[in-house]
Amino acid sequence: MTNRTARIAFAAALVLGALPLWVSRVLPMVDLPQHLYLISVLHRLEDPTTLYPALFAARHELTPYLGYYYLVSALNWLLPLEVANRVFLTAYVVGLPLGLAFLLRSLGRPSWPALLTLPLAYGDSFGWGFINYLAALPLTLLCCGLFVRTLTDVPRRRAWGVGLAACLVTVLLFHVQAFGFLALGLPWLLFTTPVPEDAGARGLGARLRPRVAALLGVVPGVTLFLSWVVLRFGNPPDIQPGAPWKAWGPTFSPQNLAWKGFEQNRAEFLQVLANTFHDGADRWPLYAVALVAVAGWGLGLARPGTRREGPVARWRLLGLGVLALALFFLLPFDIRGYVYYLNTRYAHLAAALLVASMPATRVEWRRPLCLAATAGALLLAFVMGRGFRDFAEEAREWDVLADVTEVRPRVMGLVFDAGSRVVRFPVFLHGAAVLARERGGVPNFTFATTPHSPLRYRDEVPPTFPSEWRPQDLDYATQGSWYDHYLVRGAHPSRVFGGRLQSELVIVGQSGRSWLVRRR
Repeated sequence: MTNRTARIAFAAALVLGALPLWVSRVLPMVDLPQHLYLISVLHRLEDPTTLYPALFAARHELTPYLGYYYLVSALNWLLPLEVANRVFLTAYVVGLPLGLAFLLRSLGRPSWPALLTLPLAYGDSFGWGFINYLAALPLTLLCCGLFVRTLTDVPRRRAWGVGLAACLVTVLLFHVQAFGFLALGLPWLLFTTPVPEDAGARGLGARLRPRVAALLGVVPGVTLFLSWVVLRFGNPPDIQPGAPWKAWGPTFSPQNLAWKGFEQNRAEFLQVLANTFHDGADRWPLYAVALVAVAGWGLGLARPGTRREGPVARWRLLGLGVLALALFFLLPFDIRGYVYYLNTRYAHLAAALLVASMPATRVEWRRPLCLAATAGALLLAFVMGRGFRDFAEEAREWDVLADVTEVRPRVMGLVFDAGSRVVRFPVFLHGAAVLARERGGVPNFTFATTPHSPLRYRDEVPPTFPSEWRPQDLDYATQGSWYDHYLVRGAHPSRVFGGRLQSELVIVGQSGRSWLVRRR
């Protein structure tokens, strides 16, 4: 395959991989309405035509989610908010294979296996809307590549080290879990990557000197991380046993850790890689990738490429994949009050690294394998694009209700059925945030209550039931009366409000499985 053909195939695959983000009006991501709401507040914090200035204030402290919120808010000056968010997500989807390609080239390997990661850009973490973590993954792979080049590229060692320092800080500003992986991955690369000076080095000092630039490159990120740990864990935990989103005990105590067993993790590993649609259609691109990966592994083992690595260095990429896989199996699912959905998020990173760690195939096999990977991207674009468009039609119920929502509303979400006919995830859970953002109001639940948010409430948090997942716990007298709009989904409003529906409340809109109730 010529370099020109390879570049065209690679670019075509990237376009196809990101295409599903642009063919539908709404993306099926559970937390996306909450993220867009916070970005809207951050961007319009001084806008007197909204409720934002009266309720919210900037949180002037280091939080690992700053990168996503502030970048999209900056793009919002040039583009509408949802378009700005799609641009950001596009950078993530294409950045995942590009970051892995950079790491592969840094390790002296062909870059075409990076295309096999495109289906892995979607799946479980995407469906839940863990955008901050997803955005950190391409940067994590980039960090690993920069670290290797800082060790091995002698003439440009200092420049690579500066890039490493900036990249590692950026990873932390997106998500601490990705930074946690690098705490294991970078030492692994340090001890398994030979440097040119090793050939004539004698003594510990001679071996350490060429590695100083790489070690210095991690200092800013580690310093920032330690500063955040002091700020985050220096505060006494809010211990409320049994309460949602609160610590149930001291940070690492047994009562504060929720675990999944080995068998459950094993059963879920492949499932979470492609679990978006009820009909399982998104598994077909994953199957296509698996076939190409198996072929690449088989050809690489049977007829390896001409490049030879040292006995330890050849296992560097595979070792990174094994580390990510170990985090998936060994970490708890939740550390209550601090980190949720902890171990499961490492599945996509582990799969991407393991798939790409195949032995290098001979040059004559790389063209058909790369073209096969590009064909897999075409299948991905068709399947995901069709599913996303089907969901967008279902989500039109939000548009209908937004049209009858008044300006500056206080919207309580009472979502008894958050499910979708198209996707597996409870993507209608945060519909109240959609209506509130459209009209400059406030929903009963926002991420401003969490310490990783760039915003906080100025005074008391608006009253609401303990968990947005349990609207049946509503006490209308103490919680519901603060609001003037009520988004009810999955139950008729008469079952929720009883006689109040005739006296003080009225149904003003209905679409799909949702009703909008407003105070008279």
